[in-house]
Amino acid sequence: MDISRQSPAAIAEALGQRLKQARLNRDITQAEAAELAGVSRKVVLNAEKGKVQLESLIAILAALDLTAQLDNFLPPQPPSPIQLAKLQGKRRQRASGQRSGTKDKQDNDDQEETPEW
Repeated sequence: MDISRQSPAAIAEALGQRLKQARLNRDITQAEAAELAGVSRKVVLNAEKGKVQLESLIAILAALDLTAQLDNFLPPQPPSPIQLAKLQGKRRQRASGQRSGTKDKQDNDDQEETPEW
């Protein structure tokens, strides 16, 4: 079933049904899933209806060993070309010519105060 063109409530309900099927495929009861996730059974029941807080959903996914699927659900987003162009402008273009290392400071401390010309 393609859920991409449905309302947010319908998508949440479909995801809840998928979560329920994943739990059933692992032969785990709602109570067992709740215990593994550290949430109440009612939270699991509501999650399977599509009404769940994000942290609880992630806990249930972890209990069902499904967190690896999150990269498929919402893959990491690379910076856009516009963001990359903006970042390019903030890169250093040239060295300042001044050194502030500890070795240089020690070398200067060892020398007398006479300037080197």
